[in-house]
Amino acid sequence: MRLFAVALGFCALLAQGPARADAPSDPLSWLGRIASAAQRLNYVGTFVYQSGGQVETSRIVHRVEGGVEYERLEVLDGSPREVIRRGNEVHCVLPERRTVIIDEAAGRRAFPARLPGSPGGLAEHYRIRKGEVSRVAGYEAQSVVLEPRDNLRYGHVLWAEMQTGLLLKSRTVDAGGGLVEQFSFSDLQIGGEVDPALLESRFDQGEGWQVVNARGNDLDERDAGWSLAEPLPGYTLSSVMRRPLGRERGEALHMVFSDGLAAISVFIEPVGDASAIGLGPISNGAISIFKRTVNGHLVTTLGEAPEQAVRRLGESVRAREQ
Repeated sequence: MRLFAVALGFCALLAQGPARADAPSDPLSWLGRIASAAQRLNYVGTFVYQSGGQVETSRIVHRVEGGVEYERLEVLDGSPREVIRRGNEVHCVLPERRTVIIDEAAGRRAFPARLPGSPGGLAEHYRIRKGEVSRVAGYEAQSVVLEPRDNLRYGHVLWAEMQTGLLLKSRTVDAGGGLVEQFSFSDLQIGGEVDPALLESRFDQGEGWQVVNARGNDLDERDAGWSLAEPLPGYTLSSVMRRPLGRERGEALHMVFSDGLAAISVFIEPVGDASAIGLGPISNGAISIFKRTVNGHLVTTLGEAPEQAVRRLGESVRAREQ
């Protein structure tokens, strides 16, 4: 489960020449530009991630060719890690473990592709307004502020490049305005040609490497066998699938609930000795985690959402009566 969580928590991201357009005046139009820019522009840059005492620098290369997105992300600090995306397939490369985890990019949103393709529905859960214009990584950037309408989601401030709409900086804040996490480009080139060699792994994945297939099989909600006793306001079920846990461990049911920006995952797997599991709420940087056992299964709920939202959803998970 731990290796599987690394794959889910780490994989994905997103490609062709800058589109010059007049800057829109309303904040919802800005959200639309931000959502599309990360998918249609070519860009190469370095960004810094901050959460609590954690600071991490990554290099990203993104290219679009023939309508297909290609991307390579390399973490430059600590243990070497690399994510390579070709279309919908993602390879997470962990050289110290000599392991490659293969998954799918569908449904994932990571910096700078933080917004859904159709962000208009976010106004139901957030008050959205334009902020000030400032400079990020040498570019003029328009800020857009999303203030949550309840305590079940964090607030966000997004800075978009004025000409293209590409997200340059993203800040997540708690109810008191404190920093939860932040992504920010320190240098960036938007548009132009991207050398295909920059998209290739720099690690030789030869003999002795392990390949883990973490791709799941989509399920109909009616076939999941699990549901919520009470819905979490604003969060709807966006996907259900079964994912492999590894040799002799069977599969986990993976359900994702989202409000269009925040997403909470629920993993349900058979469990033997519940006393050996750390149950209850857990904090892991910007990720809130809640665990409980239900009918001989371990239910793990996690997401970039306030602890009360993750816990409330986790406590509502139940097995459907047959």
